[in-house]
Amino acid sequence: MHSEPKIKNTELIYKGKVFDILEADIQHDDIEYKREIVTHRGSCVIIPVFPDETVALVRQYRYPAKKFLLEIPAGTLDPNEDPKIGAARELEEEIGVTAERIEKLTEFYVSPGFLTEKMHLYLATGLNETAQRLEEDEILTIERYSFSEAFNLIRTNRIEDAKTMVGIILAGLRFGKVFQ
Repeated sequence: MHSEPKIKNTELIYKGKVFDILEADIQHDDIEYKREIVTHRGSCVIIPVFPDETVALVRQYRYPAKKFLLEIPAGTLDPNEDPKIGAARELEEEIGVTAERIEKLTEFYVSPGFLTEKMHLYLATGLNETAQRLEEDEILTIERYSFSEAFNLIRTNRIEDAKTMVGIILAGLRFGKVFQ
């Protein structure tokens, strides 16, 4: 077993609105190397399940992927924001519903090789319709699918977003649906 690496120095090389990039000098045993690290406050993701056991997803254009993707509602956490509060905020902003119950399913790192972002995944049930409160740059449509249909979208590569795959599978298990 190796010892834990030591960060000898860090330098901010980019300061952004959503994330920063640091360059770190690291020593791990007798080896020294540099790493570029994207720092991010984290995000909240929520999977809304309606009484008919359909799941609401949003379809929006993602510039890095150069295409429209089908995803569960998600957003960057505000500074020091409780992820559960952020998840409730995103649910109403993007889907236009509030939830009587919001239950944490899991949390996970998105890409821990270079990114500090941790996603907090919640399940929303007991949904009540309000109104969408989209941010100015949020251009999306809402689509609803049964778990069976959503599983098929994953299997046929029509859902390509990892957080959405994790959310649908974990929520499906919570409702006794099996991904086959």
